[in-house]
Amino acid sequence: MKYTEISHLSHPQHNLKCEYTETPFKCDGCKEVGIGSRYKCSSACDYDLHMHCAIPSPTITHPFYTKCSFQFLPRPPGNIPRYCNACEKDVTGFVYHCESCGFDLHPCCAKLPMMLDDGEVKLYLYRKVSSSCHRCGRKGRSWSYRSTCKKYNLHVACVKEMLVESWHEIYFGGGYGNSRKLETTIPSLKGTLQNYHRKKSKGKMEKCCEMAGLALQFVISAVLGDPTTLIAGVVGSLMSK
Repeated sequence: MKYTEISHLSHPQHNLKCEYTETPFKCDGCKEVGIGSRYKCSSACDYDLHMHCAIPSPTITHPFYTKCSFQFLPRPPGNIPRYCNACEKDVTGFVYHCESCGFDLHPCCAKLPMMLDDGEVKLYLYRKVSSSCHRCGRKGRSWSYRSTCKKYNLHVACVKEMLVESWHEIYFGGGYGNSRKLETTIPSLKGTLQNYHRKKSKGKMEKCCEMAGLALQFVISAVLGDPTTLIAGVVGSLMSK
């Protein structure tokens, strides 16, 4: 359920208002990047939360881990470094944790849709796949989105790496004394996809790159917490810059 305004224990001094942004932001709950719908401090504070972080489910189950029960926690349990079992990235903030098995999931990773449909390609989420990833060329590894035709496969981990590696620098905050720098840009996969399809004819390669690019837009928007057609279009426009 989406509320216009909420109060949150992580930021009790001000209410948070629901809004939509086409500019990437860093979530102050899970410490991961987001785009699209968010809850933002109604005052001058530079405080943002993913929708999934702002209104979490106290406990969840996941079809990939049928014997697990994940509890929402405001911080990782214990004193040892933890990583997300979906994307393999560090867990440093809000997390879904299974006490019995020790698995951890970022809130946005825990809520990744099992199917994405961009009108051209349907992508299904798998815990492991045997096909090679468009980004790294490897099999296995983290959770993956794969098309029904099995031509397009992207590791969730690789998408996150692309976001870290190739995003532009974006500055946030209300002045020099209260600014945050987030070094991120929407990645361009043109070169990567052309290399991946280098054995195809030019026309087929361009079509493959176009279709894989559409698939990538939806996977990125899902990883960033807003798997909608609208925000995928925004991601697509940022990718081409």
